[in-house]
Amino acid sequence: MGFIRAYLRVSTTEQDVLRAKAEIKAFANSHGQQISNYYLEQFTGTSLDRPELNRLLSDVSAGDIILIESVDRISRLKNDDWLRLKNIIEAKGVSVVALDLPTSHIALKQQDSGDDFVAAVLKAVNGMLLDILAATARKDYDLRRKRTLEGIARAKAADPNKYQGRRRNQTLWLSIKKLLNTKHTYTQIQQITGASRMTIAAVAKELKGENISETN
Repeated sequence: MGFIRAYLRVSTTEQDVLRAKAEIKAFANSHGQQISNYYLEQFTGTSLDRPELNRLLSDVSAGDIILIESVDRISRLKNDDWLRLKNIIEAKGVSVVALDLPTSHIALKQQDSGDDFVAAVLKAVNGMLLDILAATARKDYDLRRKRTLEGIARAKAADPNKYQGRRRNQTLWLSIKKLLNTKHTYTQIQQITGASRMTIAAVAKELKGENISETN
């Protein structure tokens, strides 16, 4: 077994970070394992454009384990993106262990079992369950988003002046764009501006679109 790398999607509060780390650490310890690295993602988009996830995928090597709290932490993606992520994970030769997917826990003991047939069967079953849960997570997300948008539409119709949504901090966004253009990292930008990684990622996405438009 290689390294165990924990991927956590957390809010910006320190309390949430500590809770998430403590919970996943306790799980690893209960299986006689230790976590070598933590990857804390504050960006909660439904695409693969997630800085910490991409850093994790760059760091892992064959035999490593990606440990997550819940399948929806990595699977709330469009089908094409999920298949691409799954292919990357399989090509890297790593396993995914989710606290809410008991069949995946066998990966933590696989080196000790010595039963290759059982391991192969469980891997196949686990892969199928991951696909099912990924589809379910995406469906649930789409349904919640649809209901949220419907609620916003009703609120706007009832009182257009009251529901204007959260306004963008233009000064902050311009500062982040300048730092991105000068090749500062997300961590450096956080330290300089105090912005969340989610905000930085949103600015980066807009900046990427602007650059594409300029080249056309």
